[in-house]
Amino acid sequence: MPSSQHEVLHRIFRDKPELYARAFKMLNIDFPTPREVAVVDTDLTELKPIERRADTVMMFTSLGGRKHVVISESQSQRDDDKISAWAYYISYAHAKFECPVTLMVICQDVATARWAREPKPIGLAGHPSLVVHPIALGPDIVPAITDTAEACTDAVLAMYSALTHARSPKVGAILKALDVALATIDTDTAKYIAEQTEIGLGDTRARQIWRRLMTMQNYRFKSEFAEMLRDEGRIQGRAEGEAKLVLKALEERGVPVTKSARERILACRDLALLDAWFVRSLKVTAAEEIFDGDV
Repeated sequence: MPSSQHEVLHRIFRDKPELYARAFKMLNIDFPTPREVAVVDTDLTELKPIERRADTVMMFTSLGGRKHVVISESQSQRDDDKISAWAYYISYAHAKFECPVTLMVICQDVATARWAREPKPIGLAGHPSLVVHPIALGPDIVPAITDTAEACTDAVLAMYSALTHARSPKVGAILKALDVALATIDTDTAKYIAEQTEIGLGDTRARQIWRRLMTMQNYRFKSEFAEMLRDEGRIQGRAEGEAKLVLKALEERGVPVTKSARERILACRDLALLDAWFVRSLKVTAAEEIFDGDV
């Protein structure tokens, strides 16, 4: 399973290449019908001490044998430092594979998507040597699929709609439509979509909505997925208890606890680290000292 929300947003394109066709259609971009789709190594590093690794790189071979590389990047906020990296990815892939290259940026908010799709010239003003001009998917392009029938027709696209609109007021309706759609598809795909949705929604209210929906329904894969959520809940509950013990120990000893220290302790979910903090809390004279020695 992917380890982060960022990973999911581009990884689903690698796992479900058919989603590219939907993406280009949303963007009103003609793209040759592929005869073959292959994952390309994302390590774009040359023999230099600078690591360059794109999120997802796919090679499309059309029915006529022509090749086209699509680089997919997840972007959570504006970051002008990424422009040079994107220019490198495009130039390197173009030189290595000797074919056209398209950069697609995947965003969960409209402001970032608008920034991403702006042309980014490199060189003299009015006479750039290179223009990085990504296409970008965001909530302003990806439709909010709230209709149950539409979600059942294309559950993968419904999942992507939910992830893209994770912070939209419509996300609850999108998730309910997706919830119904999962019962109409095969078990393996339903499990994949449920898990990727759980991770891709990140730390949002939408994730809580999704978890409630998943524990209420009687899917064939429910027991395994629900058990995963219960295990996560047990770990979270235990961590919260350990964090409160650390704070209690500090307070009982009369050690002042700053707001930042309290927030850091309560946010921690690493049980081993919390145990180490508890031991230190019995000796320190200032709350911040319990963090000394952390890696």
